[in-house]
Amino acid sequence: MRMPRRGLVIQAKTRWLLVGLALLFSLILLMYLLECAPQTDGNGSLPGVVGEGMGKEYYQALLQEQEEHYLNRATSLKRQIAQLKQELQEMSDKLKSLQEKKSPKVNGMNYQGTKEQTSNDLLEFLHSQIDKAEVSVGAKLPSEYGVIPFESFTSMKVFQLEMGLTRHPEEKPVRKDKRDELVEVIEAGLEVINNPDEEDGQDEDDGVGDRQLYSENDFIEGYYRTERDKGTQYELFYKKMDGMEYRHVTLFRPFGPLMKVKSETVDISRSIINIIVPLAGRTEAFAQFMQNFRDVCIHQDKRVHLTVVYFGQDGLSEVKSILESVARETDFHNFTLVSLNEEFNRGRGLDMGARAWEKGEVLMFFCDVDVYFTAEFLNSCRLNAEPGKKVFYPVVFSLYNPAIVYANQDIPPPVEQQLVHKKDSGFWRDFGFGMTCQYRTDFLTVGGFDLEVKGWGGEDVHLYRKYLHGELMVVRTPVPGLFHLWHEKHCADELTPEQYRMCIQSKAMNEASHSHLGMLVFRDEIEAHLRKQAYRTNSEPVG
Repeated sequence: MRMPRRGLVIQAKTRWLLVGLALLFSLILLMYLLECAPQTDGNGSLPGVVGEGMGKEYYQALLQEQEEHYLNRATSLKRQIAQLKQELQEMSDKLKSLQEKKSPKVNGMNYQGTKEQTSNDLLEFLHSQIDKAEVSVGAKLPSEYGVIPFESFTSMKVFQLEMGLTRHPEEKPVRKDKRDELVEVIEAGLEVINNPDEEDGQDEDDGVGDRQLYSENDFIEGYYRTERDKGTQYELFYKKMDGMEYRHVTLFRPFGPLMKVKSETVDISRSIINIIVPLAGRTEAFAQFMQNFRDVCIHQDKRVHLTVVYFGQDGLSEVKSILESVARETDFHNFTLVSLNEEFNRGRGLDMGARAWEKGEVLMFFCDVDVYFTAEFLNSCRLNAEPGKKVFYPVVFSLYNPAIVYANQDIPPPVEQQLVHKKDSGFWRDFGFGMTCQYRTDFLTVGGFDLEVKGWGGEDVHLYRKYLHGELMVVRTPVPGLFHLWHEKHCADELTPEQYRMCIQSKAMNEASHSHLGMLVFRDEIEAHLRKQAYRTNSEPVG
């Protein structure tokens, strides 16, 4: 019986020995992990106690996440700084080369001084732009119309005053340059707050743990405005969710000195424009168009070809008669009449007009019968379109209904006297892309119009987007010599209720200005007021 008992004792000691070794190994491993764990910078302690609720690994992960965030921020700022340094260097080199041209005998010792001097001069110029702008102090203005208003923005939206017809009072920044600008400004404001200079009134010895760090989520709102000859001013406001204090940062992006990019002579004396007009019916409007064509193109410009693409047979003989009459009276024969016995399709008409030209390269002006243009516009067309490089998309000034604009006159004045750029006479049709100047090879290269679009509208936007998605520069600007004449718009009964509502809205937009439409809406009230005034005047005793 002693042998088994002795064996049990040995087994028990062996188990306790193994347990002790395991505990000792675990203790050594724990001490090793604690000793090798990375230490945090600074003396600030993290909230909580290690092992209390959250382990040390949690705080290490939190520190690592914060470190990655600031590394990403630092990378972004380094990239911006490098870009600014490059731009500064380019401007410095430019100023240096100008000085070298003025003083060609500068030796090697003076060169370094000249380089430093040009950099200092540039910085001095940029700071002078801030001093000239209305940033720190107000400016004396002649009237209320001299104020440059701010536009406000948040991290998601911009609230703008100058809307036009395609922009909204509140919208997300669509253009990439505007989005990038606002993101850069918000990040620059955060850099100023989180890394203050001595002049910001904060002690640099204060550790990061003693100072609140702000992020993009703390941005509340901002305002910006641009003085065209000085720069753009930004007013930024940040606030913590649970705080009551706001951080206000003012930034200014000064405009640098003007720099020459290119200087060239452009000869447009031999540049022929093929004016292409699709047409179906509307012979009276075509006769008016040809009167403008006679005055501008035949008598003044004398470097045009007219291509009329006519759909259907009704009215075709009248169009031929108008063209033949102009040819007899002016000895002008540079025109082509293309007849298509099919349903009207503006895109197909312009496409057929472009392909009907058989004399090689030519500059084309896609036009409508309701458009009035000047000789100056034709030159703008030539100057802003270049084969393989640029296409021209001018913004047309669309005239309102003359019967409303000139309601106080017995009859509206002649068309030539209606061609004025006033708020109550018309508007810039910045949502229209039908009038365009482009070279034939560029038009064919992008594939022309989408011929699946039927009737009016839509085909011009498709072509415009093709150029936007390509490598050619699109020149888009309002021009003073291009007008869209008002004509009555009919909303067909076959339209759906939604389409009919949109048609009426479009008709109202083209009919008159806001103020004139308001006068029509309140016409009865105005007439009643005038009758009361007349009654009171007649009722007053004489003498």
